[in-house]
Parts: sequence; C-alpha cells; structure tokens
Amino acid sequence: MAKRTIVKIDEELCNGCGVCINPCAEGALVLKNGKARIIREELCDGAGVCLGICPTGALSLEQREAEEFSEEAVKKQNTGQKIKYLPQSCSFCSTSEDDAYLLSIKHQGQALWVCTRCLPRLIHG
Repeated sequence: MAKRTIVKIDEELCNGCGVCINPCAEGALVLKNGKARIIREELCDGAGVCLGICPTGALSLEQREAEEFSEEAVKKQNTGQKIKYLPQSCSFCSTSEDDAYLLSIKHQGQALWVCTRCLPRLIHG
C-alpha cells in the first residue's frame, strides 16, 4: 500500500441519491444499503469527478494509505457489465442525458445538471 489521493465518503452527509455513480468511469462507486460506497480501493483513481455533482457535499478527496490504482482491475470490473446508473435530467428543461449532453454545475451550494442547450442561457442570463 502507498499513500495516495482517494475519494472519501461522509456517511452522515450521503443521502443515497446515487448521482455520483454515473460520473465514475472506473466503476468504483456503488449504492449499498442506501449509501454510496467505494467497492474496491484499486478502482478509485482519485480524480474526483464525482465530487462536483454530490448535492450534499458527502464526497471529498483525502491523502491516505490505500491500494494502488489498477487499470487492469478497472478493465476487469467493467468488462461485460451493463452500466448501472441513475439517469439524470437537465435542471432547467428536464431533457434526459439520453437525449443531450449534461454538465454538472454547482451554485451557492446546490448541485445541478445543465444540458448544452440551456448552458448559454445560464451563462448569459
């Protein structure tokens, strides 16, 4: 084991909404017993893509002793598995991620999703 950056989940803050699951390309996060969990340390690359969309702020990055990240473990984890995620919709027009690209944003502590069609309106008012 080596000291590295890895995602930390505050179980007190996690409400089990699951929006962090989809952004994790490595498949390191799952919902278990109503809370987000890292299933195996070697699957978490520590990039923190999941952090920005957590509506409760339950996710953070920490430096700690953890198993080394393994591309091979990620490949094995994701091979042959159907992608499991909770589909998201644009917070402004309700367009599904199946129909448009969605970006996660945070404003005044609130996590939102915005589609590329609504983004210019959000930026320019």
